Amino acid sequence: MVVGVSAANVNDVQALGPLVLGIPAVRSRRGPRRRRPEKVRADKAYHSAGNLAWLRERNITPRIARPGVESSERLGRHRWKIERSISWLFGYRRLTVRYERKGSHFLAFLGLAAAMTCYKKLAKITT
Repeated sequence: MVVGVSAANVNDVQALGPLVLGIPAVRSRRGPRRRRPEKVRADKAYHSAGNLAWLRERNITPRIARPGVESSERLGRHRWKIERSISWLFGYRRLTVRYERKGSHFLAFLGLAAAMTCYKKLAKITT
């Protein structure tokens, strides 16, 4: 699980690199841990030649819609998971309106909310 906070006027293109690099190693049943994702799905805001080249250098398959060529609906069945998760996070009142002045405090509450959301979903699965 990786969450990030940036300023309001920062382009989405600049946020892709730090988020992908922040993904922790994934434990697998057999063999070594996976250090990177196999695919990245994103909407048109993340499409740039630099991002595509950067992902391909790391052997990550980009699934990013091209502006003016492909519709965002192609990613629809994967995109709703992201939109749903964001709505779950904004169910926490402290995140809906930003009360904290420091970004580090807001990031801490965002990480806590994401961990609580994951825990709630995993607890439902196991019971």
